Amino acid sequence: MENSFFFQAFIYLLSAVVMVPIAKKLGLGSVLGYLLAGIIIGPSLLGFIGQEGEDIMHFAEFGVVMMLFLIGLELEPELLWKLRKSILGMGGLQVILTALITGIAAFIIGLQWNQSVAIGLILAMSSTAIVMQTLNEKGLFKTDSGQSSFSVLLFQDIAVIPILALMPLLVISKITGSVDSNQHHSETLVSTLPGWLQTIAVLGAVAFVIFLGRLIAPPIFRAIAKTRLRELFTATALLLVIGITVLMTQVGLSPALGTFLAGVVLANSEYRHELESDIEPFKGLLLGLFFIAVGASIDFNLISNSPLTIVSLVLGIMAIKLLVLFIIGKLFKMSLDQNFLFSIGLCQIGEFAFVLLSFTSQEGIFDDQITKTMMAVVAITMGITPLLMLINEKFILTRVGTTEKPDEKEDDKFEEKNPVIIAGFGRFGNIIGRFLNANGIKTTVLDIDSDRVELLRKMGIKVYYGDASRYDLLKSAGAESAKVIIVCLDSAEKNLEIVDTVKKHYPHLHILVRAHDRFDAYDLLDAGMLHIYRETLDTSMRTAVDAMKLLGFRAFKADRLARKFLKHDDKILKDLASVRNDNNKYIDTVRERNNEMEEIIKADIHNKDLRQDDSWDAETLREEVRNNKFN
Repeated sequence: MENSFFFQAFIYLLSAVVMVPIAKKLGLGSVLGYLLAGIIIGPSLLGFIGQEGEDIMHFAEFGVVMMLFLIGLELEPELLWKLRKSILGMGGLQVILTALITGIAAFIIGLQWNQSVAIGLILAMSSTAIVMQTLNEKGLFKTDSGQSSFSVLLFQDIAVIPILALMPLLVISKITGSVDSNQHHSETLVSTLPGWLQTIAVLGAVAFVIFLGRLIAPPIFRAIAKTRLRELFTATALLLVIGITVLMTQVGLSPALGTFLAGVVLANSEYRHELESDIEPFKGLLLGLFFIAVGASIDFNLISNSPLTIVSLVLGIMAIKLLVLFIIGKLFKMSLDQNFLFSIGLCQIGEFAFVLLSFTSQEGIFDDQITKTMMAVVAITMGITPLLMLINEKFILTRVGTTEKPDEKEDDKFEEKNPVIIAGFGRFGNIIGRFLNANGIKTTVLDIDSDRVELLRKMGIKVYYGDASRYDLLKSAGAESAKVIIVCLDSAEKNLEIVDTVKKHYPHLHILVRAHDRFDAYDLLDAGMLHIYRETLDTSMRTAVDAMKLLGFRAFKADRLARKFLKHDDKILKDLASVRNDNNKYIDTVRERNNEMEEIIKADIHNKDLRQDDSWDAETLREEVRNNKFN
């Protein structure tokens, strides 16, 4: 038994390492991969883990806490204030309507009134972990559906506080004396205090978190940073998150809400990005562990004994939630495709339901049979959500929304076969498209952000909604007769996916692809790309050239030196791509190439014979003159 912990760790990690890449390869997403891993190693199949899976789930819920801390770091208080209407409006309406409808349904099927109220409140929750992870993976967080989903999830996290406060009031069994006096209740530091003192303690804890983030944490991080010990900074970041979690738990508040608040307070801190990079690996690992534990917790014996009951509950609950969410989306004027993303994404029951079910079981509101049944229902709804979102993406979104509006003209059906296809029309692709169109080069533009598509169409720009990594969509867009495809999406993973699809099905197309940074460019080089464009490189060089001009360099000379730098930097990029996985060799190569670059530039500065200027593409220029391309 001494090695059981290491054996369990080995099983969890092995299942994740095997199943997640398979799920990603099949287009199922990492969340479903983790859930499948949990099901496979759980007690219902291979049986590598048993009841200890429930204990691990409580530990792994800390991943949700870390995720909300990181989300808070991304949100400045001003942005949070801008979202107040959707947080209070959409979130409040969703919780109230879902709790009311599901509570009434529970009462109709025979539960007591207090159990019905508890069920309604529990079912109103959705999974922050699954929804946010999926939205981030697919690059949908900043879309209308992504922001609306976040607003609803944030309200739900806040609503956990009054829900937990309300649950003890539903214990009518204390009056009738039907609950075992030895029933276990979770104790906190404030649980024995009078109600008014508990309220003061809760408000004091929230005020302390704000005070900690504003005044105490920054100087502490500053002092730790001066030690230049990365591991100590990481330990301090974890200490902050764990400390707030303990504090929130002891005053009866949601730890996730407390750490989210701390993240928002620290959003303007100079150490924000360092905190993100230090916490991110722990968050990802613990979230993965949480999803595995959810998969392992599904009681297939219970499901096999009463399959009709379980299936009916799962379908009924998800249908009610989906309908409520869809109506709310309509009320808030969401487009049809965005509303589908919003409604299907949030129609599951969330991880906080495990906490609430455990609490209600301890309080004697539910018996063991109801608790186990609801635990299975919660886990199943969470497990099938990534699959529903995949079905929505592949089959539903391609047939609704911007692609099939009733007022579309006939020529909006990809009837034009243009020489250039642009995948992604954000800040990068937009400039390319405008420049090409201004020069009389027709383009076919695809974008997965329906709000952007609708806005650009109103401006008179012909843009089509769709995922450019789909072979059938590229075929409809005229990829067979096109000459060039320019890949400009914000997601590096999606860009690589499009590149793979084009190489496989349309090898004749010249692929020009956007890279976010050098490491993104390395992956694209590995994929065989010849035309890679780092998005900040040209802007950085323009800034440097302007600085040289202000320092007295002649315009032509500064531009010429910049071109020479870019030419040699491309060569360096290819050299570094081959050694990037060997850290020591990579560093040595960087130093060696940087020294070579400096020597080349210095020699060029003092070169007075500029008749042979290899920083300009002289061979191409001569070829164009010979072929009379300039008329």
